[in-house]
Amino acid sequence: MSAPTTATESAAAARGGDPAVVATGVVRRFGERVVLDHLDLTIGAAELVVLLGPSGCGKSTLLRLLAGIDLPDGGRIEVPTRRAVVFQADRLLPWQRVLPNVTVGLRGKDADERGRAALAEVGLAGRERAWPKELSGGEAQRVSLARALVADPELVLFDEPFAALDAITRLKMHETVRELRRRHNAAMLVVTHDVDEAIALADRVVILGHGRVSAEYPVDLTAGERSVSAARERLRAQLLAELGLAHTAA
Repeated sequence: MSAPTTATESAAAARGGDPAVVATGVVRRFGERVVLDHLDLTIGAAELVVLLGPSGCGKSTLLRLLAGIDLPDGGRIEVPTRRAVVFQADRLLPWQRVLPNVTVGLRGKDADERGRAALAEVGLAGRERAWPKELSGGEAQRVSLARALVADPELVLFDEPFAALDAITRLKMHETVRELRRRHNAAMLVVTHDVDEAIALADRVVILGHGRVSAEYPVDLTAGERSVSAARERLRAQLLAELGLAHTAA
């Protein structure tokens, strides 16, 4: 397994051409508290990066900055114009059926056609006229994912999107995200507390600590190795140790 690096211009970040995200010296304060302290991060085009770290380390704050929901107090952020966010809550409009939920804000005569295509991609063909209250938790998150992808974003940001799902549904969503990344060739950033989820999804795991990137681990595992392998267990132990949870890896 490769050793961790702290260089944001890593080989993984450079895959697929020019970087999709370049954050340089980013600072974000809330009152006297410095949450992000001159953070540097690069995400390559078509790269899937998972962000790990303890609660309060700035993971969601960084995601909000990259999404344009919040503004930094210092530093520079370069992101694509076309980007989308998938939150932990599905945020579906209960008074709208599934298809209008997917196409909300979408312009053009082909909006409904694109919405149906996005629903088919996430395995929900035929559910266009369902109401949100008729969906399971996994189905609702698939609708949210379809809504994020329908505008063909260059960057998709996930803020703990599977935390509320049961274990089996989460595994299915992991497979869906990996397949959609291959099809759309978009850069993706996933915020999570779950080390196993990070290994299942990532091309590279980035760990935040004290407001900065403290370590980066490329995930050089085949699909089979991500489930059961000695290499996976070594990586898992490294990540847990980096998070101060070495005893959990024993």
